Amino acid sequence: MADTSSRSRDLDKLLLRPGNLVGPRFEPGPELRDDLQAYAKVLVVGAGGLGCELLKDLALSGFKNLEVIDMDRIEVTNLNRQFLFRLEDVGKPKAEVAAKRVMERISGVQIVPHFCRIEDKEIEFYNDFSIIALGLDSIEARSYINTVACSFLEYDSNDNPREETIKPMVDGGTEGFKGHARVILPGITPCFECTIWLFPPQVKFPLCTLAETPRTAAHCIEYAHLIKWNEVHGGVAFDPDNPEHMKWVYDEAVKRAELFGIPGVTYSLTQGVVKNIIPAIASTNAIISAACALETLKIASECSKTLSNYLTYNGSEGLHTEVAEFERDKECLVCGPGIRIELDTSITLQKFMDLLEEHPKLRLSKASITHQGKNLYMQAPPVLEEMTRSNLSRSLFNLMGKLPKDVVHVNGITIKNDQKFSCLRKLRVVFKGVDGVTDMDTAGGA
Repeated sequence: MADTSSRSRDLDKLLLRPGNLVGPRFEPGPELRDDLQAYAKVLVVGAGGLGCELLKDLALSGFKNLEVIDMDRIEVTNLNRQFLFRLEDVGKPKAEVAAKRVMERISGVQIVPHFCRIEDKEIEFYNDFSIIALGLDSIEARSYINTVACSFLEYDSNDNPREETIKPMVDGGTEGFKGHARVILPGITPCFECTIWLFPPQVKFPLCTLAETPRTAAHCIEYAHLIKWNEVHGGVAFDPDNPEHMKWVYDEAVKRAELFGIPGVTYSLTQGVVKNIIPAIASTNAIISAACALETLKIASECSKTLSNYLTYNGSEGLHTEVAEFERDKECLVCGPGIRIELDTSITLQKFMDLLEEHPKLRLSKASITHQGKNLYMQAPPVLEEMTRSNLSRSLFNLMGKLPKDVVHVNGITIKNDQKFSCLRKLRVVFKGVDGVTDMDTAGGA
């Protein structure tokens, strides 16, 4: 067993000594280290190349209560950079194997794995954590976790965020020799949606090239994905996270490539093209994970000022790092106070849902609605849909306890750049003509 005193030596230098860059509530001493181990609870989202590094780094940084969520199983192509996995692990859930390996190597740490989609968890599941650390390779997944964390944020009457409702996130991402680490404090720093423009749009190929004159392996893959799939499976949506769907696209892409004499179609490349994934490099993952783990420790202990607020790393030519401070979008639909919607007290829940589809800033369909943790209507699972269906004909005013104004959370589907996304929105509902509602409350309503 490793010498724990030696392992915590560098951590003690941060937590047991005063400094000039510490936070206002930092109190050095062994009690802080003990509290970090006993009370700080961190969720790692993703157990791939970056997630494996994050789990290991956080466990070695004094965090003893960790959980990890990932929906993928281990593949042979993961083994060159996802160091917690072995050949005999192929086919097993990443989250379960990663948790087991870290607990075997680092004494005293407890890691709870969750082998499922992030959308499968109730929203309140995420509220149980002190900090959420992201090791994802998907813009859609980042956006979803961002909206979930921002949904816990509450504002006071002056539209200032209530500190106790802020759910900190530390986000890392890598692409080849490049990477980023950022700190997201909803309501204070820019959230993911505030800086969505930082992520370039996915490369799109002309359909005529795909259909008639393919020249690369990527063309063959996209032909199978965008054209052939719809021809054969009309009406069935392609699911990039379904292994059977991905295997079908791969097989069709191989046939297409052989027809035109194009080499290079592999299963891993098929995944990369369809999911817009750039292969990761182990050293980049390690560097970005170290930055993310350090920022997580800073947030939990206030042993130093946190990153302000976006670090980029480029190791393709030499080594270059830079920190940029982006500004928060005060009108952000996700981390802002929420869209004010002015309603009559007679409006039913069904009519309210219809308005959400028509609202120019929302365009939300298939909405599930909660208020103060209570399910007003749920699209799924079927048992919850049946239980809440009767609420559709009831007035929203009564369902919200006849409050003159309050916040509701809506989980639904929206369309962005011709693609459907699952999203969570916070709405400030104000009922007209009810005592306690001022003109200022209804300003800016729908």
